[in-house]
Amino acid sequence: MLLLRAAGCWRAAAPASAAAAAWLRGAAHRGSSVVCRNRAALPVDGAQQVTSFLGVAVRSLCTSSPHEHPEHGRLVYKGNLAKAVLGVRFFSYSTSIFNLFMMPYIMLKTGIGFESLFIQAAFYGLIGFFTFVTPVTLHVLTKGYVIRLYYKDEMDTYTAITYNAILAEKATVFHQKDVKIPDITKMFTTFYAKTKSMLVNPTLFPNPQDYNHLMGYDKSLYFNLEEEEKEADERK
Repeated sequence: MLLLRAAGCWRAAAPASAAAAAWLRGAAHRGSSVVCRNRAALPVDGAQQVTSFLGVAVRSLCTSSPHEHPEHGRLVYKGNLAKAVLGVRFFSYSTSIFNLFMMPYIMLKTGIGFESLFIQAAFYGLIGFFTFVTPVTLHVLTKGYVIRLYYKDEMDTYTAITYNAILAEKATVFHQKDVKIPDITKMFTTFYAKTKSMLVNPTLFPNPQDYNHLMGYDKSLYFNLEEEEKEADERK
């Protein structure tokens, strides 16, 4: 009897399950058609958005350049020892400040203040050398090291970026006619901008013509050509 009842229940539930399966297949078909329509519509908007984004990116790249400065002009030179110079001078300043703070403690613990005058002079001279002479010497030797050099074509002016006494960047603006080449080759001077010595590495100029124009080598060639033309005209 139980088997007959179970069979009857299965026969009664079979049409309902068949109808449910048919309804699910229809819903799946309708859903897939909707999804297909949505997928077909997406590339148009997506392509427009991508196109507009690329257009903005291209325009921004065309209007700005990493080698252009709005005030100083075009970057023509960049020193490769800027971080080393800054690090050495910062270390020198740090040790000088440390010596100044430690001097009273050393004098108190060692009793040098009560020793002979010769020992005191030697001690103060040694401490003073590392405290004052070393930072001043480093500043004098590296104050003309050019970190970056900019050039304005329309005005024929240069802007040299160097470090000042407090390790801040200092801008020096000068004209090409203000450049003077020293008669004797100096270790820490490549040229003079008015009266200030500047140190650059000629091999670090991406365009050698920029270095030639800075030093005035292109003008000397131009003057030589003019003189040759004048001599040729006079001979005629």
